[in-house]
Amino acid sequence: MLRLFVLYTALALSANAATAADLSALKQGEMKKLAVFSEPLPLPEIPFVDETGASHTLADYHGKVVLLNLWATWCAPCRKEMPDIEALQTEIGGGDFTVLTVASSNRDTQVKVAAFFEKQGITHLPRMIDNTERLPRAFGLPGLPASILIDRKGQIVAQLLGPADWSSPEAKAVIAALRAE
Repeated sequence: MLRLFVLYTALALSANAATAADLSALKQGEMKKLAVFSEPLPLPEIPFVDETGASHTLADYHGKVVLLNLWATWCAPCRKEMPDIEALQTEIGGGDFTVLTVASSNRDTQVKVAAFFEKQGITHLPRMIDNTERLPRAFGLPGLPASILIDRKGQIVAQLLGPADWSSPEAKAVIAALRAE
């Protein structure tokens, strides 16, 4: 209980703007692995496709806080964290915040992603694919899963390598700080 009090107190104190220092203060519990950038980074302009084959870029989400999750159907840690990501989107997604899941493997297809989502009961997440693997390379990622936090100005403010419980109070506090900006 004390941990939640500390998290929400830190969130309340940083309600005016989520600076790097504010986000760093929230690096507790599930968010200890969060790498917060002292200066926001620009987004790569790399296309990915949805289940209809339509092309998108991260710039399409300008004005929203985005949790970009790069994953693969064959990745065990990715599969393990997907229900938590689904829970986050279900609980607080919409309006000014969204979770964007992009399968980023040349082995993934829309059929594989759809089958995985159906088997896991995932209904609130987008079925995007980057089978060129250009997005993970643009972010310099050593592996999957990886989650990137993007502010509403379309800038990368933090990233987390490896799995995390994105439905945890600590994760929600980080998202809330970005939304309060």
